[in-house]
Amino acid sequence: QVQLVESGGGSVQAGGSLRLSCAASGYTSNMAWFRQAPGKEREGVAAFLTGGPSTYYAGSVKGRFTISRDNAKNTVYLQMNSLKPEDTAMYYCAAAHRVLWPLASYAYDYWGQGTQVTVSS
Repeated sequence: QVQLVESGGGSVQAGGSLRLSCAASGYTSNMAWFRQAPGKEREGVAAFLTGGPSTYYAGSVKGRFTISRDNAKNTVYLQMNSLKPEDTAMYYCAAAHRVLWPLASYAYDYWGQGTQVTVSS
């Protein structure tokens, strides 16, 4: 069983930046970030797959968000720049040993509790 703990959320004005961190209790090959806004479905934001390695981004964040990983620390990061009000959501870290669809929530076995990101206009 892998436990994931997110940190780094908060409130920021539009155009600002935040960096999310997700520390895993053990090694998993693939890690990702998802988000869910009130009344909306959970959506994949970015994924880091070690086979490659390869990164994947949702179209809405491409060019603004960057996912990275520190294997020594079993930690994945999400650098979020040029934040917009529509980025406001609860952000979740997810992990899995094998992933076929990098931005599909059903592909992941382990989930963190989430960290809130609020972007004001």
